[in-house]
Amino acid sequence: MSTTPAPAFPGGTVLGYPRIGRRRELKKAVESFWAGRTDAVDLEVTAGTLRRETVRRLVGLGLNPEDGSVPASFSYYDQVLDVVALLGAVPERFRDLLDAEDGSLELDGYFTVARGRGEDAPLEMTKWFDTNYHYLVPEISETTPISFADHRVVREYAEAKEAGVTTRPVLVGPVTFLALSKAADGAGEGFGPLDRLDDVVAAYADLLRALAAVGAPWVQLDEPALVSDSVDVPTDALDAAVERAYRALATDLARPSGDDDGERPRILVAAPYGDLRTGATDRLALLAGTDVDAIAVDLVKGGVPAGPVAGLETKTLVAGVVDGHGVWRADLSARLDTLEGLAALGAGSVAVGTSTSLLHVPHDVEDETWDGPGAERAGRTPGLRRWLAFADQKVREVATLARGLADGHDAVATELAEAADALADRAAAPGVVVPDVRQRLAGLADGDFARGAHDERAAAQRARLALPPLPTTTIGSFPQTPEIRTARAAWAKGELDDAAYTAAMRAEVERVVRLQEDLGLDVLVHGEPERNDMVQYFAELLDGFATTDLGWVQSYGSRCVRPPILWGDVQRPRPMTVEWASYAQSLTPAPVKGMLTGPVTILAWSFVRDDQPIADTANQVALALRDEVADLEAAGIAVVQVDEPALRELLPLRRADQDEYLRWSVGSFRLATAGAAPATQVHTHLCYSEFGEVVGAIDGLDADVTSLEAARSRMEIVPELADAGYSRGIGPGVYDIHSPRVPSADEVTELLRLAVKSIDPALVWVNPDCGLKTRRYAEVEPALAHLVAAAREVRATL
Repeated sequence: MSTTPAPAFPGGTVLGYPRIGRRRELKKAVESFWAGRTDAVDLEVTAGTLRRETVRRLVGLGLNPEDGSVPASFSYYDQVLDVVALLGAVPERFRDLLDAEDGSLELDGYFTVARGRGEDAPLEMTKWFDTNYHYLVPEISETTPISFADHRVVREYAEAKEAGVTTRPVLVGPVTFLALSKAADGAGEGFGPLDRLDDVVAAYADLLRALAAVGAPWVQLDEPALVSDSVDVPTDALDAAVERAYRALATDLARPSGDDDGERPRILVAAPYGDLRTGATDRLALLAGTDVDAIAVDLVKGGVPAGPVAGLETKTLVAGVVDGHGVWRADLSARLDTLEGLAALGAGSVAVGTSTSLLHVPHDVEDETWDGPGAERAGRTPGLRRWLAFADQKVREVATLARGLADGHDAVATELAEAADALADRAAAPGVVVPDVRQRLAGLADGDFARGAHDERAAAQRARLALPPLPTTTIGSFPQTPEIRTARAAWAKGELDDAAYTAAMRAEVERVVRLQEDLGLDVLVHGEPERNDMVQYFAELLDGFATTDLGWVQSYGSRCVRPPILWGDVQRPRPMTVEWASYAQSLTPAPVKGMLTGPVTILAWSFVRDDQPIADTANQVALALRDEVADLEAAGIAVVQVDEPALRELLPLRRADQDEYLRWSVGSFRLATAGAAPATQVHTHLCYSEFGEVVGAIDGLDADVTSLEAARSRMEIVPELADAGYSRGIGPGVYDIHSPRVPSADEVTELLRLAVKSIDPALVWVNPDCGLKTRRYAEVEPALAHLVAAAREVRATL
């Protein structure tokens, strides 16, 4: 290991920045390209403008324009897909998209791998660690082409340099890339993606040489797989991969020294989303023992030892003390104390950073309106603005802490005092604590979390619903047409009165009900035209939440959401969904599902208060939903779906923390649903996660029917549920709604046959993977027709 002194890393930096644009410019440009309204040149121009504006803004917020402080973390769609493109590592079905000379992907090919084409399914999509971001899962085999095929990272560095800013390119690291990959169809028995590590590392080495040639001082390689027990790679194999990869990239390639530019930039390895140390595994020591130049650690969800770490004396420790995953203003005095205490580790130097990329938070608190009727309706209680820090505010916090660490507390005394005052104001604000809510929570007993025996419930539900085998349904939402969005926007602005808005939404509900009847679906939904988002809708109707107008966060690809802000105790002032479900049920003799979002998902897709145990917050939301279930039942609704797509999402990355999470998360769902009568069929829905680790929790929810994503993974979860003895209704998705492809009836039939081969057909439901909100009717109608046809074909063979 080198004994060269620690390199001059920037005093403060962030690990990444939102890439969609302050007004979702990238989303709009990408979707225009997909629709054929613009071409690749137009998209490149928009993206280039956005990148330049971003780096200049980060400099204006306090990052140094000359030393690599500014991260270059742009992506057109997904950072993992970017590495697929970098390497030319596309599955066999997309090989024709690669350039014959250099193996690169043009933009249209890049998006095709993400979205699919014809009979060629896109890459599978799943959650990125414990966030609500989705990444595309690479498919790797012995024959997958891997080389330094795409020079976009180098071009974008040069672009920023020309604009006067020296950036730090950010990529998913080689170990994490392969640890998150899956073996491609046709791979040999016993093959694992990590078997291709040497090939991937060789391509990364070529990239580092190219970056050194254009003068890049630093490169950031993100290795979050090192903080997780959930990657499908044995611990010793992952550790060996880290040592091998960074020997090749950090030791075997000469670093810059003095006047020598070296073969590579200096390397920052970032390990966000958790703790590098667990049990007998200490990957902080592992990385410190390599010749990388800096290590970024998450000090929000993770920690560091109390004493020296061998090898850190030659490295910079980038201390992630500013939360990149939440929106609450930091206690700057406490953070500065933490930074000063890191001297005991013996690092060559300490720099200030964020715990994760700022990809997961909105751009700027100042974009919102914080007073007036609109703000009041959105729950923006007086003072809330002062309590929050979005991406721009977090960059300023980093800059402040870096100055304080360098020059002492007195140099930033004003900023420290302002932060302390805002924290005190938040703690004392009305609505943060509501005695009635606290008393109801304290009065809960074990019986409030349990329903009667499932066999008795199933018998009562069969008698009430009289459904055929393999009943068909959808997950809830139907396409949100431009007319729906226009009407809802006009109503929100006061340009459409309540009566006209209700009439417009009722007309859409009736259209959706008639369509489902015509298609032959068995259990219907009202289509949710009145809902802007499955979490925001409820946040707008529950006390204790605030919503934003421009607080957009990327979920996947061009899909953006506005997570609500849960700032106070939660209660339901009035029914939220009964009017719409009741109206839909009045239109048809078929059962209509009441549609609710579950407590865990409401928390996962909101920015949640950090001043009380999350289990208490979840149970407050659950009690509000419990009241809603009771009102739906009283209105005659026989089926109630309480969606929990984020159940797996919040699962802690370390196994030692998972049992406690599953205890309170499953408990909150049961609290929300346990008051339902035996003859009321309770459904839930989970999507786009690896479910194997939570099979027990899926069973523990005690839902009568569970629907979940299974199309892209070709029913992988169904045998796992069967092996676990799962004995209630299960609806494995047979239509992948996150792709514009319309699956053929034969394709859906094949998936359904796989399902009934693994599990009792009497338990199987037939449904899409997820809601249909983001799709067009031109795709949805034929896809659902194929779904119904497949159900009837397989049903006839039972």
